[in-house]
Amino acid sequence: MGNQVEKLTHLNYKEVPTADPTGMDRDEGPRIGVSYIFSNDDDELEQQQDSVHDLGGEHPALQPYDPQLHEVECSVYYRDECIYQKSFSEEDTQPEEGDEGGWGHLSTYTPENLLNRCKPGDLVEFVCQAQYPHWVVYVGDFQVVHLHRLEVVNSFLTDASQGRRGRIANQLYRYKPLSPAVVVRNALEQVGCKDRDLSWRNSECFAAWCRYGKREFKIGGELRIGKQPYRLQIRLGDKRSHTLEFQSLEDLIMEKRRNDQIGRAAVIQELSSHLQAAEEEEEEEEDRHHHPGAQTAVE
Repeated sequence: MGNQVEKLTHLNYKEVPTADPTGMDRDEGPRIGVSYIFSNDDDELEQQQDSVHDLGGEHPALQPYDPQLHEVECSVYYRDECIYQKSFSEEDTQPEEGDEGGWGHLSTYTPENLLNRCKPGDLVEFVCQAQYPHWVVYVGDFQVVHLHRLEVVNSFLTDASQGRRGRIANQLYRYKPLSPAVVVRNALEQVGCKDRDLSWRNSECFAAWCRYGKREFKIGGELRIGKQPYRLQIRLGDKRSHTLEFQSLEDLIMEKRRNDQIGRAAVIQELSSHLQAAEEEEEEEEDRHHHPGAQTAVE
């Protein structure tokens, strides 16, 4: 994972089979990959949300939420191909009918409003400040299937939202989707799967796997050996960006979700401090190169 090693906690490792149970990965045979266990997890999010409700805290849906203010603009590349993009630029966010906020497909809506927009097979991303995004698969009849507290469950959309605003997330990943019927079937067939039988690290990986059928979204779906073909390009504003490299899509998604959880301001501050330190180190190295006797004279 290159320069991400310091940010990820590897509690233990295990080898897991990676053949797709639905048989959709017909292009290659089963692969074995190393599965990394991370400290940051959706379970921590769920516990925090319950504590807010138990303590009578303000309902997240009642808090103001501006996607452009809180969310990190980024693009994901596999080698030279863009496979995911979240951008608030005008050319990337065309207004939609009934658009709330003018952000096109990135606009967020109340759970009740989403029910009028969702179609079976759609992915929905629920968002709230300082929380991990929660992804679900809409399967019809006001219901969704999602990974919740280490179990794939079937819930009403309004219950799964836990009061958060959400968006239809079909346009974020650029893979070719499966048919709506197959997406729904993939989701429903996994209901009841839990704990060690799970093949996904978080709700986003599960929902994306249901829609696109790619093993890259599964635990150990790729070998973490050799080169780092995935790149996460984070926009810092003013035409500046910073790129992180990863050996697997799963690892990249974990970092992307961490950025979503800590928020745009914190990510920019974190990266700015890192870049400033790197620039200062480069300047010192250049000074030593151009003035090799400077250090000796001081001593």
